[in-house]
Amino acid sequence: MVAIPQEKPDYGNWVSRKLVVIPGALTLLFGGLSLIFPILPAAAVFFLMCFTYFAYARRRFSPAGGDFQAKIQDRVLAALDWDGVGKALDIGCGNGPLAIRLAKEFPRSEVTGIDYWGGAWEYSAEVCRRNAEIEGVAGRTSFLKATASALPFADGAFDAAVSNLVFHEVKDAPDKRAVIREALRVVRQGGSFAFQDLFLMKSMYGEIDALLAEVKSWGMESVAFTDTSKAEFIPKALKLPFMVGTIGVLHGRK
Repeated sequence: MVAIPQEKPDYGNWVSRKLVVIPGALTLLFGGLSLIFPILPAAAVFFLMCFTYFAYARRRFSPAGGDFQAKIQDRVLAALDWDGVGKALDIGCGNGPLAIRLAKEFPRSEVTGIDYWGGAWEYSAEVCRRNAEIEGVAGRTSFLKATASALPFADGAFDAAVSNLVFHEVKDAPDKRAVIREALRVVRQGGSFAFQDLFLMKSMYGEIDALLAEVKSWGMESVAFTDTSKAEFIPKALKLPFMVGTIGVLHGRK
């Protein structure tokens, strides 16, 4: 009897294919043109370096290359101080990995994932729902389109909220601290939160101690920060500022 391969969920990759394909194509283009124009080899070398780096990063984030993407997401769940009973929200769910992990680890939970999706990323609500079916949690998960800057939920609607590397991408919110505040608005008093983002990027969030103090002043019971960028499993090549060199988890209770 031939075993039928089990369908696997598609959680995508933070390094999109175009970041690999475009530099690769430009490397070939400028490499060919350099045979005619001697000034172009430098451009070919530059694009070859970009291609090599992003191909490496995409591989390392994938399940076959170390699954660093999932390991980084693990830091969010590890920081979430929640008993798993009630409703949880995943802000910027992508293809649903964090929302689905929440539903699997907390069988007494109902999880909602929101995302704006769109052409910039290889994610969609349809893939989220299919992934939830494959993982056996379709009955306790839901996914809808919304922006993190104006969540379509009442104050205190959720017992817990999570987010992973999303806040800095919210284009309709110039002040990213406002995105944090909006995320906390929908968490009930006494509820838990764990948000991972580029919190160590001073140009975006300022000094981390000042950020923690400000968030605490919004009426939080507790606020702490865990520096993911120092995790030993992350290779030095991926700890650049534009990759995961400034990430960490802001977590606590409201």
